[in-house]
Amino acid sequence: MELSDYFRIIRQRGWVVLVLMALTAAAAFGFSKMQTPVYESTLRMLVQPSRTDFGQAQAAKTLLSSYEQWLYSSYRAQSVINNLQLDMTPGELLGDVHVSSDGNSFIIQLTVENTDPNLANDIARTWGDELKKWVNENNDGLDKNDWITVEFVDDPQAGLDRPDTKINTAAGAVFGLLLGVGLIFLLEWLASGVIRRGEDVERYLDIPVIGRIPQ
Repeated sequence: MELSDYFRIIRQRGWVVLVLMALTAAAAFGFSKMQTPVYESTLRMLVQPSRTDFGQAQAAKTLLSSYEQWLYSSYRAQSVINNLQLDMTPGELLGDVHVSSDGNSFIIQLTVENTDPNLANDIARTWGDELKKWVNENNDGLDKNDWITVEFVDDPQAGLDRPDTKINTAAGAVFGLLLGVGLIFLLEWLASGVIRRGEDVERYLDIPVIGRIPQ
């Protein structure tokens, strides 16, 4: 096919692409609006040794993994459920929680997903308070110079995690574009054996057109 043929196809069947783009974008937009919004609340906690010497810093870094495991426990989940009077099981709550840590910054990050942003914040804050309480209990009886404390870096803030309506709508439009382009070239392939213009005669029969019957 020559370049002029591509322009002809786009001119004649471009409306198919536009219609499919509009339909798939509208479908993606509608599907996003039908979904229940899920919010994610993030709580960052600083594990802070009382001394800045190497030994105490290494001790705090070693404890990060232990704190992760302690936090991600059905016992902690049940305690949060009891405190907030949630109507769910520990397993269901743990499915909405993720705990990670960074040994370089001594940060433990707790993320909570929920359809209610305020409840997500409350769960994250209550969960973090459980760790602070437990660490303070472990510090009792120790010399203050040997304490390792946990403090909130900031208050948990919930933001929309999904659905992302803009991205979904844009993805739907791109899908419609690709589908439309594929469809119009399929239609052209199916109609490739039909001779409609003088150019088709010259291309397929390899003979010049010497006359035309006017319409």
